[in-house]
Amino acid sequence: MDTISQEYRTPGQLIQALLDSRGWTQRVLAIVLAVDETGLNKIVAGKRAIDADLAIGLSQIFDVPAEKFLDLQKNYDLAMARIVSRPDPMLATRASLFGELPVSEMIRRGWLRGVDDVRNVRAVELALCRFFGVSSVGEIEILPHAAKKTDVFSPATPTQLAWLYRVKQLAADTLAAKYSREAVEGAVEKFRGLLGSPENARKVPRILAECGIRYVIVESLPAAKIDGVCFWLNDRSPVIGMSLRHDRIDNFWFVLRHECEHVLQNHGHSAAMLDTDLEKERAGTGDSIPEEERIANEAAAEFCVPQSSLNKFISLKAPFFAERDILGFAKTIGIHPGIVAGQLQHRTSRYDLFRNHLVRIRSAVVPNAMADGWGDVAPVGQ
Repeated sequence: MDTISQEYRTPGQLIQALLDSRGWTQRVLAIVLAVDETGLNKIVAGKRAIDADLAIGLSQIFDVPAEKFLDLQKNYDLAMARIVSRPDPMLATRASLFGELPVSEMIRRGWLRGVDDVRNVRAVELALCRFFGVSSVGEIEILPHAAKKTDVFSPATPTQLAWLYRVKQLAADTLAAKYSREAVEGAVEKFRGLLGSPENARKVPRILAECGIRYVIVESLPAAKIDGVCFWLNDRSPVIGMSLRHDRIDNFWFVLRHECEHVLQNHGHSAAMLDTDLEKERAGTGDSIPEEERIANEAAAEFCVPQSSLNKFISLKAPFFAERDILGFAKTIGIHPGIVAGQLQHRTSRYDLFRNHLVRIRSAVVPNAMADGWGDVAPVGQ
């Protein structure tokens, strides 16, 4: 710290010392600077802040850098602010909540009750407590020191965490029969008979409920990139959540069967099986894929198109796949050509091909499921 900064606490004290060294009065200085004498008197008395223009004028008169006057003003202002202002222990918490959670989107989607404006901080905090089921905002899991009620959702980002909690809310309010692994195996067999038409997807929620799986659809949040999830409300209550962010018949059945395999393998008890970007390499069986995901990917691919049949088809027709060949192969194995197209894209890495077959499916399944999004708010947690 320089001598000036040590000796003077305000720019006014420095100005008065410089005046005294020259034998000037404040009136003389005001005349020299061509400024209002009353305003200068307030600056010297520490009742008004000095500005950059005045600091430059003083530097020219007294040969003291303008920065010295401004630094003294800054340090004085900060010192006074620390005396007057009380530390707010909630600042860091609010920074985490409003900076990381998609609060505005959660309000828009109707997830946060009693909040019309994100600027109503207290209302937002109360709504977040209700949403996450905690007594104070400091307990919300995104905060670095929050006591975790469960580790089930711990790998998730804040945005993903919000989506997962919405799935959990809906799942807790969804009726399902007593869970049976054998019934789930039977459900998978029933699904095979539905692969021929997009409209058949409407039967999926009922079939899953009958075997004890709570099936929930929640529209994805921006940047969440979640396709599906499997977790358990308790030891006998599995949950499958899907976002349908890719509204395509091939993606729907692949993700659904992938999550069903997690249930069959008892995955997701200790930590949610959160599936993001479940396409391309992440839908494969390479060395970089965790074993639990590899098992689910293998089951999903085999379900969509028997891999031995697909291998034969590819070996006969590659590298050119005519439209009639895809349609004929799909008819032979009794599935919609869009499912064949999806598996061909994955196997050939040609995602620009066969896209005309990848028909939409969301409109068939959502009306029959516990769903939230696309302009509708599920009537739970209200």
